[in-house]
Amino acid sequence: MKTRWGKMGFCFAMAAALTAGSLPVLAEETAQGSVLNIYCWNEEFKSRITDHYPGYEEVDATTGKIGDVTVKWNITPNDDNAYQNNLDTNLLAQADAAADDKIDIFLVEADYALKYVDSEYTMAVADLGITDEDLVNQYQYTKDVVTDSDGVLKGLSWQGCPGVLFYNREAAKEVLGTDDPTGVQAYVKDWETFNETAAKLKEAGYTITSSVNDTYRVYSNNVTSKWVEDGKINIDDNIMQWVEDSKALVDAGETGTHELWSDDWSSGFYPEGKVFCYFGPAWLVNFSMAADTEGSIGNQGGWGATEGPQGFFWGGTWICAAAGTDNTELVKDIMLTMTTNEEVMKEIVVDDDDFVNNKPVMEEMAADESYSSEILGGQNPLGIYCAGVENLDLSNLSAYDQGCNEEFQNAMKNYFEGNATLDEALNLFYTAVVEKYPELTY
Repeated sequence: MKTRWGKMGFCFAMAAALTAGSLPVLAEETAQGSVLNIYCWNEEFKSRITDHYPGYEEVDATTGKIGDVTVKWNITPNDDNAYQNNLDTNLLAQADAAADDKIDIFLVEADYALKYVDSEYTMAVADLGITDEDLVNQYQYTKDVVTDSDGVLKGLSWQGCPGVLFYNREAAKEVLGTDDPTGVQAYVKDWETFNETAAKLKEAGYTITSSVNDTYRVYSNNVTSKWVEDGKINIDDNIMQWVEDSKALVDAGETGTHELWSDDWSSGFYPEGKVFCYFGPAWLVNFSMAADTEGSIGNQGGWGATEGPQGFFWGGTWICAAAGTDNTELVKDIMLTMTTNEEVMKEIVVDDDDFVNNKPVMEEMAADESYSSEILGGQNPLGIYCAGVENLDLSNLSAYDQGCNEEFQNAMKNYFEGNATLDEALNLFYTAVVEKYPELTY
């Protein structure tokens, strides 16, 4: 679920195309095409459709059938922005494409969703015949991510990715005297307490996190202003609080500055790495923390989950209908089946370890004593995920988020490691962002 930032050039090209009057014309409701083209960056959505969409038949690795409709999967990896580049090229050619070549569905991630939903190349879900009542059980934040600047909903997701704090149970017992989630939460309930606990862990030979980057997303998901206000770069107070807190932790030797996904960052997946906690959603602990590797903490059922200082989210995939699709009825059914059908939602939780975008289903599963996570030592973490997701407020998303977030972390690393003053690091950040987005000022 890692992403790379899409270039804003697409937005300018799109604006020019719209000015020229080349917007694709929506298909008649009754004219349903014979080919459904789906654009995505990996196999995740394909596997969800293959395993859970009623009547789907797999033909081969890139082709399927739903009734008389052939499903074509156009899968381009995210590496070097390849997915967005391919999608952009084909969306811009959508008006002139043959019916069987038109994009019908494409997927987006939160970090660049506004680039697409703030364009006329995505259909409003209401135009497919999907109502607010259909979506009443979905988490609000999943709708906020794909709501355009005019308040129009233009995508749906089958999953939620609320984040929690995953802690090393052995370290918790050794240093805090308990590995019970409620007991551990008392030591990480807010940032002041979290930072005090870091000092206790250091005395026992642990860092509280592997890297300052582990906490960044938690702070950045809880801002009260946007990265860009009226064309000017804006640094929210909560982002600067991350800088202050992180600098203190690094200077005290209580965390590192490793890049996410690096070998040094991943060392804490194993007991000898001596890392107390990581922040992430279900997919992180289930699929990205070496749970299948013998000797890892996850493989031994050695992680626990608790809320942590603040709620946040990380990742997620949204289904968008492309303007110009000639399969509106099938697109509508896929969206509703995969994001609102409670039986399908339950299957995804049980079979795929996913947190799904349906409040009643998740609340029911959270209370189900038969559901547990071996990686989390038999704990059922779903209630903790549910508690975190309810408080998410994404009203301050902007189209510049990923670019600004990446450049800010890059610049601050110089400050944390003593290679620049804070002012010098801030100047590095501003310079990098303006180079990436020349239309901005600071």
